[in-house]
Amino acid sequence: MQSKSFLNVLLKKWYLFVAFGVLAGTTGFVVAMLTKPKFQSRLSFALDAGNSENSLSGALSLASQFGYGLGGSGNLFDGDNIIEIMKSRRIIEKVLLSNEKFNNKNYTLASYYLEITGLRKTLKKKERLSKIDFPVGITKDKMNYLQDSILNLIYLKMEKEDINPTRPDKKLSIYEIQVTSYDEKFTKVFTDRLVEEAGIFYTEITSRKEKETVDVLELRVDSLKKNVGSSLMSKAQYVDANLNPAFSVALAAPQMQQYNISAYGEAYKELFKNLELAKYQYIKKIPLLQIIDNADYPMEKIKSSKLKMALIFAILANAILLLFIWVSFLKNRLDKNEK
Repeated sequence: MQSKSFLNVLLKKWYLFVAFGVLAGTTGFVVAMLTKPKFQSRLSFALDAGNSENSLSGALSLASQFGYGLGGSGNLFDGDNIIEIMKSRRIIEKVLLSNEKFNNKNYTLASYYLEITGLRKTLKKKERLSKIDFPVGITKDKMNYLQDSILNLIYLKMEKEDINPTRPDKKLSIYEIQVTSYDEKFTKVFTDRLVEEAGIFYTEITSRKEKETVDVLELRVDSLKKNVGSSLMSKAQYVDANLNPAFSVALAAPQMQQYNISAYGEAYKELFKNLELAKYQYIKKIPLLQIIDNADYPMEKIKSSKLKMALIFAILANAILLLFIWVSFLKNRLDKNEK
């Protein structure tokens, strides 16, 4: 009986549902019409994380004595770590502080982002933030506290809402990244630079140990080469100074230098071999990031459907009205029961 009574109440108020539906639907239509469209890029790339030759460790004994190992038991930066690098504050902020020309004027991407998102107008409403900007040529170490805070705000907003790196198939080393913004050129420039900076940093951290090993071996090889040359020169000078030695002691210095030449020569030969193997290992460890599909124009245009927005607003408005009528109906029933 109670449900029948409530149904009768609803039927009597049908005109309210129509009025609310029309009003809310019109509002939704206008909102969709006034909402700025967004542009979404899509870039895909293949990643070869590089290789580590553990079998070379036996031949590189001298290199290990200097505290550097050329073989690795794990690949810490393989796989989905590239996704986290693309979403990192370090990389995103570096891209935001790079420069580009928009509408015939040079901007940092951070400064232009404030323009296209309307954040600039919001900042101007607060006196202490009204002059915050990121001029061309600014670097992270030259920013003040407020600039750093606003840049972090932009990073958090973009990382959460606008940047979406994924690995569609876990069996394949193919990745995709989508970037969304209110400006088509900004979307493309940001996407390209984000992938470029992430690739540079990824290469640096994955092959850093091998690069340091090559550097230290090159220093040691150069040092031994100088020692061999110095010993040869010293021996020649002793021989020239003692062409007809009267005593055997005169032969001691050349013999000692010959011993040094042999010792340094053997060490040089081994280190040079290890250096060449280290260079090979370094090359093998360098990852390869190959673009498959670039973020080319035209970008996908994302704009809310006017009809869809109108229906959503109308349904929500009628749901709220229905809830209000139901609460009123229950309250009236309770009041009658108390009487």
